[in-house]
Amino acid sequence: MTPDELRTTIPALDDVTYLNTGAHGPSPRPIVERATEFLEYHEYDSPGDDGPYPTAFDAYEAVREDVAAFIGAEIEEVALTQSTTDGINRIATALDWEPGDVVVRTDLEHPAGILPWRRLEREGVEVRVVESDAGRLDMDQYTDAVRDAKLVCFSALTWNYGTRLRVRELADIARDADALSVVDAVQSFGQYPVDVEDWGADIVAGAGHKWLLGPWGAGFLYVRREIAEEIEPHAVGYRGVTEPNADGLDFAPGAKRFEVGTTNPAPHVALREAIGIAERIGLDRTEAHIRNLASRFIEDVPEGRLLSPHDPESGLVSFEVSDPEGTVERLKSAGVVVRTLPEPNAVRASFHNFNDESDVAALRDGLDGEW
Repeated sequence: MTPDELRTTIPALDDVTYLNTGAHGPSPRPIVERATEFLEYHEYDSPGDDGPYPTAFDAYEAVREDVAAFIGAEIEEVALTQSTTDGINRIATALDWEPGDVVVRTDLEHPAGILPWRRLEREGVEVRVVESDAGRLDMDQYTDAVRDAKLVCFSALTWNYGTRLRVRELADIARDADALSVVDAVQSFGQYPVDVEDWGADIVAGAGHKWLLGPWGAGFLYVRREIAEEIEPHAVGYRGVTEPNADGLDFAPGAKRFEVGTTNPAPHVALREAIGIAERIGLDRTEAHIRNLASRFIEDVPEGRLLSPHDPESGLVSFEVSDPEGTVERLKSAGVVVRTLPEPNAVRASFHNFNDESDVAALRDGLDGEW
């Protein structure tokens, strides 16, 4: 499949120039159809066939296997969640916290990497924030901050600047400090190849509804096997134990222990289709296509207005205008969908593999007079 062929399968593109995949990726028909087909079978046919529970459990395991292969993990290291935020919360609520424990995050985090730790502050946990400069971290400041930390949380690809953080180096520094490393990678999966083993992080959270173009509700969580075995989740359900009806409590091996109870398998079944499409197009090809479109747009951004790197590291490009909210509304009226950012106060465009040069031109024309 080519990017042009993918574009023809996305109904949302019939009416607008869509440049907001960093918030939500519009799904192609085959992905939605796969979810619908499974849901209909699960609800209409499986009660009289294999049964709803075996059907769901078989689906969960097939998805787990595909996700593991896609991200470079072992099957036992993958838990199926509802979203990135859900995955991070499952870790935040599983650990035993004491007053004085330290969590370190950056000032580049999405609320998914902020709110779970803010909740822990009520229990006496100290949350340190490593400040950045234009989407970059001072590694000496980071190293000092994590020296006595229990957990570190950072994004692989920043949602506000589109910069790639040095995941391996950040994770190694955390490990040297005996701190767990938690990575928000939702902006990475589907943009470029990711191998979580190469990253070296303890925990990586992601989801399929952005750059993988899947439906909402298909999150996934990587937990390094030896780390998972050391954690006993506080939220417990039949999917996270070896024998639900046993007298004791025996957690399932690996990351599966972080799964709880009954959830709709259809979004995750659709995620399998989304992963398949991403692989057929090729992540290297997608990465190059994104870089080309982002570069073409950046060429037209006036000096001093660009907030993202001039040499783009992703499809996320942020830039300043005098009135971000007004600009986004005017662009929407012209059929171009982008979004504002709260910090920095700016506009962000997202370029993906289904976009083409006509989309870059539409955005450029829509911004005429805004600079």
